[in-house]
Amino acid sequence: MTTPINTAQHPLANGTPPPWASGWGQDSYGVWVEFTVEGKDGPVTQRMRWIRPGRFLMGSPEDEPGRLGYEGPQHWVSISKGFWLFETPVTQALWLAVMGENPSNFKSPVRPVETVSWGDCQKFVQKINQQLPGLELSLPNEAQWEYACRAGSSTALYTGPIDIIGDGNAPALHPLAWYGGNSGEGFELDNGYEISYLDDRQFNSNPCGTHPVAQKQANDWGLYDMLGNVWEWVTDPWHENYHDAPEDGSIWEDDKPDEDRVVRGGSWLSKARFCRSACRDWIEPDLRLGSFGFRCARVQV
Repeated sequence: MTTPINTAQHPLANGTPPPWASGWGQDSYGVWVEFTVEGKDGPVTQRMRWIRPGRFLMGSPEDEPGRLGYEGPQHWVSISKGFWLFETPVTQALWLAVMGENPSNFKSPVRPVETVSWGDCQKFVQKINQQLPGLELSLPNEAQWEYACRAGSSTALYTGPIDIIGDGNAPALHPLAWYGGNSGEGFELDNGYEISYLDDRQFNSNPCGTHPVAQKQANDWGLYDMLGNVWEWVTDPWHENYHDAPEDGSIWEDDKPDEDRVVRGGSWLSKARFCRSACRDWIEPDLRLGSFGFRCARVQV
């Protein structure tokens, strides 16, 4: 149930939606806006959540369970411009409506699109922006992604700390994320993957794979699946640590266009340690795997 929006507080302002918006409003999580794409199988609507400007401590403390060395040093980052972020990862329905084909392994309109490279994501962004002039989507950068995932929290998970009992067993993850310890629970497709490399899983069900988006608990800003389900590509090239990282929330560019790209959030196949707000990893930008997807952002001008 949503309530009428106070247009004086709305980041799109003036009470008049932009041409690309098919709906907007406000609920217990905050302000949202939607757009709709006409696909060959009918219209597909995607909701975005407003991420207000702010300042946060990026990275993880040295005593965080599961911490990896390239999550530090912790540093303060200021997000000076608010932005919109997809409420969920890009679904297969939205990808199909924009791109006309579906590359995913675990096919289902309501599951996240996967088996897409960083370059594929850039093509999607370019095409949807052409279809909806003024929408101006992009991939979020790494600082935007972590800021939005944390939603004001400073702990390993946006709901609190994490206790990692085993590689596939972190009880606090189950309400939040599909990861290697629980992704066989309720999985109904016939092409799942047998997770056998984790012998201490929270649930021993097989086969495993992605799940429909928005089944797990959202964070305080109304974002689903920020942890688990699929790794999410972000804009930034990979850096081994945060030494000399920008503190203004901008993309950390370099002069190597083919550099590995950052992915965030972990996936249905991941160990528990990879499904934390600060966890970051890298992958070749042209690689396509069934555990990699993305969500889009729109910086408010």
